Amino acid sequence: MTTHTIQIDGVSQRYHVHGQGPVCLMHSGGPGIAWDYMRMPEVEQHVTAVYIEPVGTPGADQLPKHPHGYTRERYARSIDAVLDDLGEAKAYLLGHSHGGFVAQHYALTRPSRLNGVILYDSSPVTGQELFAEAQRKFDEFMARHKDNPELPEIVKAWQTVPTIDNDETTTQVIRTLLPAYFKDYWASEAEFSKMRAGVRGNYISGSDANLEPEVIDDRAALGLLSVPALVIVGLYDFICGPRWARELHDRIPQSTLVALADSGHFGHIEQPDAFAEAIADFTR
Repeated sequence: MTTHTIQIDGVSQRYHVHGQGPVCLMHSGGPGIAWDYMRMPEVEQHVTAVYIEPVGTPGADQLPKHPHGYTRERYARSIDAVLDDLGEAKAYLLGHSHGGFVAQHYALTRPSRLNGVILYDSSPVTGQELFAEAQRKFDEFMARHKDNPELPEIVKAWQTVPTIDNDETTTQVIRTLLPAYFKDYWASEAEFSKMRAGVRGNYISGSDANLEPEVIDDRAALGLLSVPALVIVGLYDFICGPRWARELHDRIPQSTLVALADSGHFGHIEQPDAFAEAIADFTR
């Protein structure tokens, strides 16, 4: 592993390099979630994984108007700078969850810098449509685990999401809610509990530096996406589930869809071998 720090507009940007093979930049989700949950040892056997540590996340530098200003274009400029620092004219880009929104934007605005884009448990749209579908899938999660004693606290955390406005609450809600992001967290709790205890997040407002909300709906533009795309989804993902993966796949001209039958939102943890194989096939 090597860690690198560069400067963008007076703000430090770190990234971490692991593995070997074709260069693939990794952009984590949230926004505001610490990058290290994204470590993919199995994938690192096939690609040089460059984990971007997004500004505004725990331990990273913050923008002058934090928690505002973290737009997709600002993240895209960080990707440009990392590629330049690596000396890479082109690379693959993987975006997970909110990082998938960033990856879509980057692929649409800077296709000449990509060999391909990997949209991992993401969606072409945010807002009420996304959360209505998430509520439907969350109801399915509740039905599957209706007798679990943790369920009331998880439901309470989900209801708290729209009111989050500080870092401490962000981390508390993520840790409480995390089982909902897995197909069956409790079946492998000994394996997954370390991630749950360590996950950290900072509050990011979703507004630009002028306090205007960043509304995302890429559906009309996806037909113009000109680089090869791999869409990966866990069939039990409640937040960015199969409906959105199918829509991404149907709208992107050169796309491959991989559905992980035994995963929720974290296929690289729940089905690491199948996930790594999909990445290897795409980048090969």
